[in-house]
Amino acid sequence: MFFFGSKDSTVISEFKFTKEYVDECAEDAAICGPNANCTNAIGSYVCSCHPGYRLNNPDAMESGTDPCTDIDECSETPGICGPRTVCTNRLGTFYCSCPDGFYPSTGLIWTVGITFCEIPMGLNSLSFQTYYKCMSTITTSKNCGQTKERKFLDYMDEQLKEHGEILLPEATVANCFSASMEVSGVGPRVTAAKVSSEGDGETGSIILGLSDRLVSAMVQAGQNQSSSTMKSQTVDLSLQTVVPGGNSTSSSSLSAKGNTMDINLEALAKNNNGSAVAAFMTLNGMESLLSHQYFKTENQTEMYSDVITAIVPSLNHTNITEPVNFTIHHKKMLPESGLVTCVYWENKTERTETGEKRETKNESTQAMRWSVEGCWVAYTSENFTVCSCSHLSTFALILQIGEPPPESDFLEWLNRICVIVGLFFFALAVVTFLLCSWNPKINNTARLHLCLNLGLSHLLLLWNDKFLEDELACTVMAGILHFLIVASFVWMLLEALQLHLLVRRLTKVQVIQRDGLPKPLLYLIGYGVPFVVMGVSALVYSDGYGATKAEACWLSQERGFNWALTGPVVTILALNFILFSATLWSLRPTLANMKSGVSQSKDTRLIIFKIVAQFVILGCTWILGLYQANLFFQVLFIILNSQQGTFLFIVHCLLNKEVRGEYIKWLTCTINKKEEESMVS
Repeated sequence: MFFFGSKDSTVISEFKFTKEYVDECAEDAAICGPNANCTNAIGSYVCSCHPGYRLNNPDAMESGTDPCTDIDECSETPGICGPRTVCTNRLGTFYCSCPDGFYPSTGLIWTVGITFCEIPMGLNSLSFQTYYKCMSTITTSKNCGQTKERKFLDYMDEQLKEHGEILLPEATVANCFSASMEVSGVGPRVTAAKVSSEGDGETGSIILGLSDRLVSAMVQAGQNQSSSTMKSQTVDLSLQTVVPGGNSTSSSSLSAKGNTMDINLEALAKNNNGSAVAAFMTLNGMESLLSHQYFKTENQTEMYSDVITAIVPSLNHTNITEPVNFTIHHKKMLPESGLVTCVYWENKTERTETGEKRETKNESTQAMRWSVEGCWVAYTSENFTVCSCSHLSTFALILQIGEPPPESDFLEWLNRICVIVGLFFFALAVVTFLLCSWNPKINNTARLHLCLNLGLSHLLLLWNDKFLEDELACTVMAGILHFLIVASFVWMLLEALQLHLLVRRLTKVQVIQRDGLPKPLLYLIGYGVPFVVMGVSALVYSDGYGATKAEACWLSQERGFNWALTGPVVTILALNFILFSATLWSLRPTLANMKSGVSQSKDTRLIIFKIVAQFVILGCTWILGLYQANLFFQVLFIILNSQQGTFLFIVHCLLNKEVRGEYIKWLTCTINKKEEESMVS
């Protein structure tokens, strides 16, 4: 991917006249110095500097005292690589590369004057138009049906295979890793998640294959014993080389992102003509592609480390005589019930035979999974685990969590009974708000829709676990529940705002024409805000709705998606608390100056009670859901949360004298009607 520029050679001749022919170049191989070629001539010899070198003094002969020196093209020719590029000088040559986050328009092979740097995800970029076009020479449906991302990765893979002897600088390799992860939708610069919680093992396996070739392209044949590191936003890589005659130890330690690998490179070198290379790396975002869900077990699983990769490129024999130890740090503290498992990524093709009409067909399927074969836990603590493996591959830590204990039949029975009772009072409250027009000055819109949304959400929760087998129905159920619960809290906030506006008018002793906001504005806020919240959540993480580990159709816990509900709820509760405090503050002088027997004072105190009761009933009961440590809190949460409809009916209906009057009037009319019918009969 870098360009070796050609340079003018300095040719200096010295003629020596002798009686007989003498080959000075053969007699003294170093006669022209280390960076020059010697060419014999009749009676003389000619020294010419290697390409990329020149004499400091052009009038002198190249020799040990006046050697050919390297030309720094990057300094002498600014912009030789082009705009927005990085030029790096090297002895005898130079190479061009792109800064982090950009990728060459012509791929791995850099052509000066043509290649430029661009963002790899640019849909109008030259490289993407070139890479993604289904060429007329490609006739297989497999290639033509590939996604743009896959074509990009395949094109990079083809270039690495075609130029197997190419030597790539570190900057170029870093660019390749960055571009590969970003086009796969999991790079550090990707703002929106493009990979589902199930992962994308096929793409991850392709990137692992690219990683092997990219690391091999960093190793120069015949290079001295060395160790190097590469760090960027995407990749953290350590590379160590052992050569014959080097001062190598029996064990080599490489590190990447806080994880370490201890490997006996000396033993590998003995089987490979005395030389060996090992690389240890992590790619930011690889854990999303190689998801923990590829580990098949009956227990719940969770990825507890970075995905690490060990590579030994350019070796004829990779047999490991002793286990390789990996010290892998945990992303968070281990729970008491968890079991840490050392796993490696296995990607192989399995052949199956299918019989159809007496004909046998061989079909190959690609098996991708996390496997425990050849890897075991040597030591584990709260912060790290040491894994020993008898082979090299891609590794990770996966935490297995035992199945939660089965739910108590008593709690399930209690929940259903309480929810049915709560739904009954929700229905009474809704009917009351619809039919009882006892006070035309009072706007009951917020209360009505609060009861409707809460009642529907409680009703759907009764059948929430009945749609787990149907993926689409479960996703729709989770989305509707999310919408209804957010809408309930928004209408609760609107009701608190209505009461606050009413209190402000009472404190100013104003004649109340009609309290609160107009209905169109209430509808816009009450259903517009939940719709926006649900829409944005679905756009950010489309797979966030559906079946969960708790066997319910609800919001996924992956990638913090539960904040799609927690965030709006916490915000609304905070606003409710602010309104509650502002209402109490505005009522403080009013209550101090009013006599206890005055009717307005009684109404004001009743309003305060309603505010406090509604805040506690609809807000604080949800807090109990966070504390399910024992049976007492579980029962308390079930009772209080399921009886929200009962509490709302008591506060807004039974404690309202106009409603009580309507109830008495309705009961009186019903009793009188029955008495009249009995007298007639």
